[in-house]
Amino acid sequence: MSLPALFQEDRFEAKRQFFKLLGGAFRLFATDGRLLAYCKQKAFKLKEDIRVYEDEQETREVLHIQADRMIDWSASYSVYDSATREHYGSLRRKGWSSLFRDHWEILDHEGNVRGRVIEESAWKAFFRRTAEILAFLMPQTFLIEIEGVLVGKMTQRFRMFTHEFDVDFTPDTEGRLPRPLGVGAVILLLAIEGKQQA
Repeated sequence: MSLPALFQEDRFEAKRQFFKLLGGAFRLFATDGRLLAYCKQKAFKLKEDIRVYEDEQETREVLHIQADRMIDWSASYSVYDSATREHYGSLRRKGWSSLFRDHWEILDHEGNVRGRVIEESAWKAFFRRTAEILAFLMPQTFLIEIEGVLVGKMTQRFRMFTHEFDVDFTPDTEGRLPRPLGVGAVILLLAIEGKQQA
């Protein structure tokens, strides 16, 4: 089976349109506007189970993200290939650290911590949490690192009714981060962090 286009793009756009009571829809677009992936987050779920598809008709599932517990405080989210069930690794939220600055650990398929996803600016993170009205004026930037090396970045765009990010994996010239795991990180930031702001 051919490698999904989703895992071949170094740069793409990630969007989450949200409604508090209805869950949220996620779409990833290539820079030329092609839809790369779609998933729909169900509302009122106590344990996240996210399925990522190539199109909105959900004809081919390409990624499965499964939480290890019902409450997302310090939960770990495993990322699987939907066709082969290969486990690429996991992302684990740093509960206490994320109170002040969003922080996730990246684990390989054996459970070893390999890197992190962290909000770039500590002072912006502080103001986003203490003055909610400023959150729209202070877009988030997340740095994705493996063994201390920057491999990707998510930069939020200013939008009123959607969470939108420009995603850039071009710094990962040595392929340190499996692309499906990187895409899983993007989806989780849209789903979990976006849910908090919805």
